[in-house]
Amino acid sequence: MTSLEKNFFRFKQFVVHDDRATHKIGTDAVLLGAWVNATGVHTALDIGTGSGVIALMLAQRTPSLAKIDAVDVEQTNFLQASQNIARSPWPQKITAHPVAIQEFFPQQKYDLLISNPPYFVNSLLPPKVERSKARHTTSLSHYDLLKAAERLLIPSGRFGVILPAAEGDQFQVMAKKFRLYCSRRLAFFSRMQKPQERWLLEFTFTPADPFTETLVLYHEGNKWSDEYKTLTDDFYLLKADFQ
Repeated sequence: MTSLEKNFFRFKQFVVHDDRATHKIGTDAVLLGAWVNATGVHTALDIGTGSGVIALMLAQRTPSLAKIDAVDVEQTNFLQASQNIARSPWPQKITAHPVAIQEFFPQQKYDLLISNPPYFVNSLLPPKVERSKARHTTSLSHYDLLKAAERLLIPSGRFGVILPAAEGDQFQVMAKKFRLYCSRRLAFFSRMQKPQERWLLEFTFTPADPFTETLVLYHEGNKWSDEYKTLTDDFYLLKADFQ
């Protein structure tokens, strides 16, 4: 990512501001937006869109006639995402909605649901309320997220999510109660000698043993691994931007 000014990120095909978003652009969002399977997707929903970065990544990856909805309960996030969408190449393709997913009842179901959700369940809350909602399950529990996925996915649809490793383990177990089964997952490490940091998970309604991959961000020093560069190459602006 290239930061041309504070809170301003230029990707290959779009620009994102996140100065007012409660959930700032980071590796998690870019990882999930690049990794999730977008093949055959004509309708998609980004839950907890924040600045709208994942919705914009999906817009880049899907056919021109695809329709993407992006929901966020926080008004500041909705306004920031709306402005980023309006400035993008796909203002007619993405629609932002200022609503909680629990209260979102669209006329259609979706081929793909995707979310970089709140993830801290039992830890202390940070002092700022908006930041708390972005990182903790105070406004969107994992139960509510899975309930929404069960309600809003077409029978052949997919649901992609990124979570810390421990929460991801629990999420995979909980998902089965909603007839959602992990079909594909990626174990993400910042460095191989460190513990696993994230699970990227993809669910369907078809029971199956998950296909499991591993990705390491740094193999040597602070230089991104070739695997991470390959995954994100369609989005990062310049080869020179790779650390």
